[in-house]
Amino acid sequence: MGFTRACALTDVDETGALHVEIGDVPIAIVRTEGEVFAIHDVCSHAEVALSEGDVDGTTIECWLHGSCFDLRSGKPTGMPATTSVPVYPVRIEGADVYVDASTALTEPEET
Repeated sequence: MGFTRACALTDVDETGALHVEIGDVPIAIVRTEGEVFAIHDVCSHAEVALSEGDVDGTTIECWLHGSCFDLRSGKPTGMPATTSVPVYPVRIEGADVYVDASTALTEPEET
């Protein structure tokens, strides 16, 4: 699949998340602290969209039960989640965000 345009950079709030789908992969594009991250948009605990949660630094919090995930690694940093979620490579070209949804930088693992 390779890198695919996910959205315009301006579509993502300065400290927020945007749900996109690349093929059949749900992805949360997150902009925070001057960086852009792409994380699987499904909480490993409750299977709800992480993009609807809050972003604090490099952490995204699931809105339903409060599970937190590191945007760089996908690892859970707050209970009740114990399984990480995939994160994907991001590339910014001009004003657009590109994501390689076929190459997870991390694979789900239980912590």
